[in-house]
Amino acid sequence: MTEAEENELRLFWHWGPMVSLILTLTVVTTTYIWWPVENHTRLSAHFGLYMLLYLLALYNFVMSVLMGPGLLPKHWQPKEPKDTRFLQYCHKCEGYKAPRAHHCRRCKRCVLKMDHHCPWINRCVGWANHAYFVYFLFFYLLGSIHSAVVLACGLYQFVSDNFMLQPKKFIILVQQNYLSVIMCVTCFCIALGTVLTMIKLLVIQMYAILTNCTDIEQWIWKKAQVRRYCSQQQLQPFVHPYHLGWYGNLGQVFNMDSQYRSRGIDWPMRANCDQYALTIEQLAQKADNRNRTRIYRCVKRATGSWLPLWSQGLMVTLCLPCTDDPRIVLEPNDLVRVTRIGSHWLFGERVLSELEERRKQPRPGALRGWFPRPCAVDITETSNCKDQSNKSNFKYE
Repeated sequence: MTEAEENELRLFWHWGPMVSLILTLTVVTTTYIWWPVENHTRLSAHFGLYMLLYLLALYNFVMSVLMGPGLLPKHWQPKEPKDTRFLQYCHKCEGYKAPRAHHCRRCKRCVLKMDHHCPWINRCVGWANHAYFVYFLFFYLLGSIHSAVVLACGLYQFVSDNFMLQPKKFIILVQQNYLSVIMCVTCFCIALGTVLTMIKLLVIQMYAILTNCTDIEQWIWKKAQVRRYCSQQQLQPFVHPYHLGWYGNLGQVFNMDSQYRSRGIDWPMRANCDQYALTIEQLAQKADNRNRTRIYRCVKRATGSWLPLWSQGLMVTLCLPCTDDPRIVLEPNDLVRVTRIGSHWLFGERVLSELEERRKQPRPGALRGWFPRPCAVDITETSNCKDQSNKSNFKYE
């Protein structure tokens, strides 16, 4: 086994894929136990269809993990050096980000046409595995519907055949088979919850595919509308450059020829759109963010804890931000460029100290993330520290 294959197999050794596989095996096994025992050809064919759906779901699940989203090569450069002014630079990958590529802090790489990072497959969903991921959702949804229906019918048959006729005998029967009954009820709840979850995820993914707009790009588009609404200047309306109509958008995901032609980098555009329209908009949004940045100075150490009950008190602990963004560690006198302000938490990016700048190496821990608001005070208006902060952190993003 090669090192690359071994690393791919390690992707399954994660709570997301392991929980998915264990729950699936439990539901399928329980459904098999409660499957009607009548020896009938149509019933056997139905069971074969049921198993086929889960096998197809399993195949696409495994392919979503092994195929991966497609990673942008490190040190990537555009063909034309002059185009670099339209692109964002990723210092972690030491290269420019191609159009539609974004850096994933969990994968620690820039991902081609990144939609989101899915913990259940322990990979990002992107250019190379988007179709496999949607197929997985579809077949898993159908299999879960089958499981929920079979378990519900089996439980109903068990109750109606015994309780209605002989209630006392039914109680004894339940006591003798309590584990099987508990598993049936539990797996029915799991299957029903899975059905609702898969429907929601499938609708979200199909909307993204039909509009050819990933989850991240939808967020960029919304911010573009707000930027134009709030701007004092007359800006041109932002048009999503990759929308090719619903049929063309479907082909960008499910047509293998279109997939290979794009290579995850060169995307077909709608008429009168520039290939760097989206990245130019991102750069403009980040420039606006820098202009709106508030500078805070740390006055009390932030431990980076997700539940800082002892250091920050009950209200800060209860009012946690509902995101999985990191929590940053701050020492007194650290400067932070804050872009999101909450009642009890702030989101920002720590400014590198002069020592870190000289060594070209930040201290361990995340640079960007949330920290408790009581740990810092706003000093934006008191000094020129805003100019000082602009020297540092963007090159580490």
